[in-house]
Amino acid sequence: MNEFETINQYAETYSDPPERVRVAGRGIVVRDGKILLSHELNTGVYMSPGGGLEEGETLEECCAREIMEETGYAVKPLFQFLKINEYSFETMYVSNYFICEVTGEGKQTLTEIEVEHGIVPEWVKIEDALAIFGTFDEKTPDVRSLYIRELTTINKYIEMKK
Repeated sequence: MNEFETINQYAETYSDPPERVRVAGRGIVVRDGKILLSHELNTGVYMSPGGGLEEGETLEECCAREIMEETGYAVKPLFQFLKINEYSFETMYVSNYFICEVTGEGKQTLTEIEVEHGIVPEWVKIEDALAIFGTFDEKTPDVRSLYIRELTTINKYIEMKK
């Protein structure tokens, strides 16, 4: 079994213990020096693709399903490299990050909220992604926590590749 780091991250406001726990599978998909991100055009928010674990599914299955739904890319999760327990307000978001490779393309199937937010897949240069997530101080507290999580993840990915 692959060893991976677990990081606890605390937002400015959080409950410990949390009132809710949300477990997610997220993917780090890199190709030609660019990372695949979900960009919410109507909110301006970027994040790594992924989402909530459904009953009966493995974290790897969740990661692959969520990436297909959000981006239209079929991926194969190769291994988990990071877990971040993000305490934000009353919820602990458990984000399990997998290194993934693209295996094909399909069709986005967005939820109503994702359609409202205008989610589109974007391939972003890694240095540009670091700059985007580096603006966390300018964001509202909920987005600030998300951006710190994503910045941490990309920096951990860069460390792993050295």
